[in-house]
Amino acid sequence: MGSAVGVATGALRLLVVDDHPVVCDGVALLVQNDPLVEVAGSANTGADAIEKAAVLAPDVILLDLRLPDMPAPELARRLRDAAPSARIVVFTAFADYATLSSLNDAGIDGCLLKDASRTDLIDCICRAARGERVFDPRIEGGVPRRTHVARGDVSLTPRESEVLRRVAMGETNPEIAAAIGLSRNTVKAYLQNVLQKLGARNRVEAIIRAGELGLL
Repeated sequence: MGSAVGVATGALRLLVVDDHPVVCDGVALLVQNDPLVEVAGSANTGADAIEKAAVLAPDVILLDLRLPDMPAPELARRLRDAAPSARIVVFTAFADYATLSSLNDAGIDGCLLKDASRTDLIDCICRAARGERVFDPRIEGGVPRRTHVARGDVSLTPRESEVLRRVAMGETNPEIAAAIGLSRNTVKAYLQNVLQKLGARNRVEAIIRAGELGLL
């Protein structure tokens, strides 16, 4: 879903590291039409991230706190070795302060929560690339105010699940309506229900949260 490498001339090159593919796809959707940032690649494990960081030489690495094969502080240090000029920004659903403290020791350049808006995400990526340290103000000010949604708190109907799955595939409301034989307004209503249940503000945020909850 991300823009191809080299499409946006002069754009900042971003490597997204997250074990949920829908998060990588969600970030790609957010930046795909922006001339300032392009997704150079994505990785789902620490080992893959190290390899791709060395090959792709990204300007900024968005790094999830929890990967299946490597602790985040160790991975941050190894990414530093693999891509010395890259800025490393943690991208997490809910701040883990103990881990963030150890990551600070590893020399990260910032931390953003995954419910950041498109504008804030792109702005922070650009600022990090310029050498600024970028931290979500909710992290600097104490416990993040984001409401954490647990999987057991979300129950989607079969039709809502189908609409969400098609949204994750990149289909528009008219395309979804045509595919499953519903009116556009009905599809819109189902999508609004999904957003409300997931506590999401938009389609991309819904995809990311649904992926984190194992609903896709």
